[in-house]
Amino acid sequence: MDSGDEKPEDPEKDPLALRLEGLILGADRRYTPFQAARSAGVSMELASRFWRAMGFPDIGQAKALTEADVLALRRLAGLVEAGLLSEAMAVQVARSTGQTTARLAEWQIDSFLEGLTEPPEPGMTRTEVTYPLIELLLPELEEFLVYVWRRQLAAATGRVVQAADDEEMVDRRLAVGFADLVGFTRLTRRMEEEELGELVEAFETTAADLVAAHGGRLIKTLGDEVLYAADDAGVAAEIALRLIETMANDETMPELRVGIAFGTVTTRMGDVFGTTVNLASRLTSIAPKDAVLVDGALAEELTRTGEAPASETEAAQAAELAEKEGSPAPSYRFALQPMWQRPVRGLGVVEPWLLARRG
Repeated sequence: MDSGDEKPEDPEKDPLALRLEGLILGADRRYTPFQAARSAGVSMELASRFWRAMGFPDIGQAKALTEADVLALRRLAGLVEAGLLSEAMAVQVARSTGQTTARLAEWQIDSFLEGLTEPPEPGMTRTEVTYPLIELLLPELEEFLVYVWRRQLAAATGRVVQAADDEEMVDRRLAVGFADLVGFTRLTRRMEEEELGELVEAFETTAADLVAAHGGRLIKTLGDEVLYAADDAGVAAEIALRLIETMANDETMPELRVGIAFGTVTTRMGDVFGTTVNLASRLTSIAPKDAVLVDGALAEELTRTGEAPASETEAAQAAELAEKEGSPAPSYRFALQPMWQRPVRGLGVVEPWLLARRG
């Protein structure tokens, strides 16, 4: 949106593209940005902020908006007027929703829709298949999207309300892990684009499945790197070792290294920030191939919860004592080996621990 000079609609706009747009949006183009803002009862400035926050470019005063755009503006503005959201928070809602759904839409077009619109008969074009396919898929995908969003919202709400106090609802203690493919830059020079894309997709899919299955949360993927978080140190450690083990058993995958740190984390728009995140990233960069490095705080938490012994000597003594008393020996999931202290850029001197599966 822009309050500047009026820009005419693109006369070369593909008629099929306009029909698809109308099908997906459920309405035809009727309003210029100024008309939409006036109809919604909001200022042009606020309407433009919402529009840009959702990730859309300025369109001058072309008649390109629909009744759905007016309704969306009215809803966001209504939440502000009712005092349920501040104006800044309403813009943040628009931005977070726009960024998340933009990636989803791009994926669906690039991978999902493209594969399904192969012409079924000779002589048919891809565009001839697209319209009826979208017409059939749209309501089902929309229902599924709302279902998944509600599920995710319920899970996130449950985690937040279980926080110990109000402060922890924003700045929480989490285990944060980075998993990084070793030598990815070299691979990009040797592999064909399609082959490289398949490798990245396989890595991201495997990582996402493992993180979810074992109780973690995938924060984001960056091609050759995955960032995840978990409320529990043991969960984060288990995910890291599973990632290493799974990738090591796949001959098509390069080596992997993982770094985990435990501490206070600030969460914003589904992402995580702070010293703990930075430390996890640094640990990943110095981790050996096919290995997991953790910080002292995570090692201490695993020891405190009885999931790892403080040392192998302590574990041997506990087993010996249990044998004398005729009681079961302590059972540990993980083993921790202290590594040499080393300076880490921006974080001072740290003492990493090598995490392994016990036994």
